Amino acid sequence: QVQLVESGGGLVQPGGSLRLSCLASGSIFWINAMGWYRQTPGKQRELVAAITGGGSINYADSAKGRFTISRDKNTVYLQMDSLKPEDTAVYYCNAEITTSALRRSDYWGKGTQVTVSS
Repeated sequence: QVQLVESGGGLVQPGGSLRLSCLASGSIFWINAMGWYRQTPGKQRELVAAITGGGSINYADSAKGRFTISRDKNTVYLQMDSLKPEDTAVYYCNAEITTSALRRSDYWGKGTQVTVSS
């Protein structure tokens, strides 16, 4: 079994910063990639940023220059600066993991709310 647990969401004023964290735990053999997605009511979940096991990084256009993804072992971080009201969403951690049984699957966290408002 694999679990992803997010933390770090909350309420912040426009222009402020937040740092999200996501820890992957369980029967993990290898983490192929980790990333962050976000979703607002009535819209599809969208990629914010992702980082592969080899360190390649991909950002959504809306995140470039303001958000920074990083990873330390089984934890992925999303540093969000210069936050805007349109960044308000539930942020989900995602990981593509090869388990100890050598099965490769996608896993999701339960999500953490980020609200940007004055």
